[in-house]
Amino acid sequence: MERKDVVEAITDVNRDARNRHNVRTETENPDTKRHQTPRHTGSVCLKVRSSRAAPVCLMLLCVLLLTAVIVLGVNLHNMIEEFYIKNKNLTDEIEELKNRKHSLDKNITELSATNKHLIEQKPDLQKKIDELWNQISKMDGWDCYQSSLYYVTSEKKSWTESRRDCTERGADLIIINNRQEQDFVKKISANAHVWIGLTDIDVEGTWKWVDGSTLTSGFWDPREPNGHRGENCALIYSPGWADYPCSDRFLWICEKSILK
Repeated sequence: MERKDVVEAITDVNRDARNRHNVRTETENPDTKRHQTPRHTGSVCLKVRSSRAAPVCLMLLCVLLLTAVIVLGVNLHNMIEEFYIKNKNLTDEIEELKNRKHSLDKNITELSATNKHLIEQKPDLQKKIDELWNQISKMDGWDCYQSSLYYVTSEKKSWTESRRDCTERGADLIIINNRQEQDFVKKISANAHVWIGLTDIDVEGTWKWVDGSTLTSGFWDPREPNGHRGENCALIYSPGWADYPCSDRFLWICEKSILK
């Protein structure tokens, strides 16, 4: 082997030894790591910022959760309050309906009792009606209209004598209460001059019926009463009522109630 080759071989061995030494040194010496640390400075800063942001995020999350809980609590309170008000209103309505039902039940009970009483009275009332109509049928010359009986005489007398005749028959001179009765009287009297139970003999111009009631409205002939003194008794004829001297003689009509 030449000298040149030997030198190169020794050089290679030394290089390999140095390389192995450097490897061990880098592995075992911590200073090597410290020298290499500055290569990772950005990553360390990011980790520091991340560790600081976590509590802030957690705090914000807690605030949001607390706000949500408060809002939900307020809404729940409002809903409960509204439910309480509606429930109270419904309770009041139910109580009112109960009171109405109680009142209706009471009325139904009273009406049922009244109806039962009327049903029990019906046979007696029907018997009285039959007896009344039997009496009416036997009353010669009397006409029935609504709830009254009417008797038209065939002779003529003064107003005072005519009234006396009616009272002897259990009646009195007729009192005309309405247009329907006026038309009925004109019909049964055949439009003749007939005394009625109206006079102003006590106070001139103040006309009163034989039952003591004052005349409020009537069916006078447009020309009557003419106010002549001494014409203190009223009669009915075709145009309407008229005042005549009570001593004059005319037909008359007696009236009495069926219910008496």
